Amino acid sequence: MHTTDEFYEIIASAIAVKKEIVDENLTYQEIPEWDSISHLLIVEALEQFYRVKFDFNDILEMGTVGKIREKMKKYDVLVEN
Repeated sequence: MHTTDEFYEIIASAIAVKKEIVDENLTYQEIPEWDSISHLLIVEALEQFYRVKFDFNDILEMGTVGKIREKMKKYDVLVEN
């Protein structure tokens, strides 16, 4: 099982923000740093770290950090709460 801390760190690093602003409710385009390009950077970083390949529809549905966590379960990646 993976930790929430590492999960948040991966996302924060991908969009170049402090980890402290990343939480389950952070939403796509809520902050300027999470735009369409950085959304793909998040996906790429998660795919590389967790060694998964997300389905296109799942990528489109990743509108919040919490939703990303939910989608990862589909790929047998569990991030403890």
